[in-house]
Amino acid sequence: MPLTVKEAQAATPREKEYKLSDEKGLFLLIKTNGAKYWRMKYRFQGKEKLLSFGVFPEITLKKAREKRDEARLLLADGIDPSAHKKANKASEKLRATNSFQSIALEWFETQQSDKTLGYQKRVLRALEHDLFPSIGDTPINEVTAPMLLGALRKVEDRGAIETAHRDKQIAGQVFRYAIATGRAERDPTPDLKGALKPAKTKHFSAITTPKEAGQLMAAIDLFQGTEVVRSALKLSALFFCRPGELRHLKWSDINHDELRIELVAEKTHQQHIIPLSEQAISILQDLHPITGKGEYIFPSARGRSRCMSENAIRVALRSMGYDNDTMTPHGFRAMARTLLDEALNYRVEWIEQQLAHAVKDANGRAYNRTKHLEQRTEMMQRWADYLDQLKAQALAGNVITANFRKA
Repeated sequence: MPLTVKEAQAATPREKEYKLSDEKGLFLLIKTNGAKYWRMKYRFQGKEKLLSFGVFPEITLKKAREKRDEARLLLADGIDPSAHKKANKASEKLRATNSFQSIALEWFETQQSDKTLGYQKRVLRALEHDLFPSIGDTPINEVTAPMLLGALRKVEDRGAIETAHRDKQIAGQVFRYAIATGRAERDPTPDLKGALKPAKTKHFSAITTPKEAGQLMAAIDLFQGTEVVRSALKLSALFFCRPGELRHLKWSDINHDELRIELVAEKTHQQHIIPLSEQAISILQDLHPITGKGEYIFPSARGRSRCMSENAIRVALRSMGYDNDTMTPHGFRAMARTLLDEALNYRVEWIEQQLAHAVKDANGRAYNRTKHLEQRTEMMQRWADYLDQLKAQALAGNVITANFRKA
């Protein structure tokens, strides 16, 4: 007689485990602790075997019978249900290991550890909130451009156009990591070119006139904050590197023999050189007794083991009267880019390379870090002298712009 649900429910434990048979090999095994397990007895290639279907009542009698019938169909095709089950588990484990989510988290751990905490949080949020819900469980080699676009469309739909573009870039980095480690064959993100709504270009507020630059440099001289922050403000103008690069500068980055700073550009990840002007050397020499015993040139106010906060320079600018609509830490780059070109008449490719942009030569090859280094060294010294002249004019009340163009 087939087993009934009431019989399965009423079964109680005994001193020894026992079986309640259903039919076609299916039975319910009652353990001495009261647990009830579905089993199926069958023969394959002359050997008696057992197949597990789960625990009652989580697996109902109806569901257990469905599993039994599926197993019998496999047997009819000459397939061992137990081997088939193990193969499926192995396949699922492999899919999980090679899923977009697992590889993205591996990429994050190995490739993002040197980034700032704030940047890491933004990347992880993009993965967890925007990409994983849609494609996280999918094997990375099976993620198609339309699937990725579907995930990015959801971001667009909430009005976060710029975020959708950043998410696409992050996904592209994950795919390229998967390709490099042999888990994917291609990156589908290039297929989405033109598929997303265009992001509005956001320009960082910056001072770009000689008069305003002089007033800014004078204000920095009169800044009432710490010497560390004042020095960071001065070198932001003299170096015009990215704010994150400046904050993470270490004393070990200084090549004293060549009078230059050698670092890895934050955005391009390429080696970059900042020639030191006389003014920059003087600032660093004055700062060394204050922070020279630590690792960072600009350590955090909360401890020398960390670099300066990403908001330190922004807050300093605000205290000097420069809000986000007037001047930002990133704005020192735009100030240098504009005045070196328009006021000092330097070649654009020299300026772009000193900004650590991805400059290429006529043949499309990226310039190496030492390209035009002699010219850039002279340019950085002239830039420092020019800022001193503008500051002197501002402090003297003379706001008339002189001709500082090269002869």
